[in-house]
Amino acid sequence: MRKIIANFEVPYLQILNENGKFDEKDLPKISEENLKKMYEFMILTRVFDDKAWKLQRQGRLGTYAQMKGQEACQIGSAFALEKNDLIFPAFRENGIFMIKGVLPEMLFRYWAGDERGMQIPSKINIFPISITVGSHLPHAVGAAMAFKYLEQKNVSVVYFGDGATSEGDFHEAMNFAGVYKSPCIFICENNQWAISVPVKEQTASQTIAQKAIAYGFPGIQVDGNDLFSVYKATSEAVARARKGEGPTLIECFTYRIGDHTTSDDSKRYRSENEVREWEKKDPIIRFENYLLQKKIINPALIGKIKSESEAQIERAVSLAESAKPQSPTEMFNYLYQDLTSNLKEQMEQSKRENKVITKNVGASERAVENAGVVGELEEA
Repeated sequence: MRKIIANFEVPYLQILNENGKFDEKDLPKISEENLKKMYEFMILTRVFDDKAWKLQRQGRLGTYAQMKGQEACQIGSAFALEKNDLIFPAFRENGIFMIKGVLPEMLFRYWAGDERGMQIPSKINIFPISITVGSHLPHAVGAAMAFKYLEQKNVSVVYFGDGATSEGDFHEAMNFAGVYKSPCIFICENNQWAISVPVKEQTASQTIAQKAIAYGFPGIQVDGNDLFSVYKATSEAVARARKGEGPTLIECFTYRIGDHTTSDDSKRYRSENEVREWEKKDPIIRFENYLLQKKIINPALIGKIKSESEAQIERAVSLAESAKPQSPTEMFNYLYQDLTSNLKEQMEQSKRENKVITKNVGASERAVENAGVVGELEEA
């Protein structure tokens, strides 16, 4: 005997399309004040991103992962959360860090190689950047399970890219979340490329959202360049989680306008025509046109917001670069609470070598000073 056990659907949500069309009844309720704030953070995120890319090219930052084109995914979802909700970011979520209250100068310090930039203030509920693809997803589910055990109404939210869905961590996290109905929101920023691997080679599934079905909870694909869709889907997922109805997977269908990182050259594996077509769907321009149409902002206010964002980011760069350098041995302070014997040995070796370097540098500086004095006497 053969019978149908169940049928499944994968919904798609788009409210404000790339042509500026929308239906008033579909718009989520967001105050004009918050709409302006969302726009301000989208601009700040783009300005930060552009500046970071330039700093890296000037040798002032290390390898950097741009987020250009993914601002709606970040700003739209973050505004649907509350202060006590816990966020687990990957490595493109600089906009979310700034919304939660992490100062941009701290982010610049981190990307410049100073781990102190990820010393998150105690009252800001966001974990440090996760460079390892997918490894932070089980942590997010564990935190959500703890919220449920403690009977707290908080949710945890984890961000990741399409490439992370091929990792075992993703499937393990999804399975635990489904079984224990943990209040965890999975937000996949599907930007179409995991470095040089396109989505069609990443998965045979028609969508990433449908992967939630196998683990017993809802999945939805949204237009990731539409801030309203991201906000509405996240708000509904958060409401479900707070009511004890379990997790949700949100696939934000978006695009990575820049290279994977500053170590990448995307021209080698994707066409410029493809990039140009997606640039027409720019989430900031789309949202900006809506706000102009509704007379919530005007050209003068746009200019003011952009100039203030640029000034804020320039100040952040100055503060980041004026920070006192850390000792080379400080890198050992962020690994374990108690160092292993091997790490203790390495730290002591680093201290000895640092003393030698400092001594040699001091001798060189004194030699330069003495040479200058001799030169002045000879001229006299």
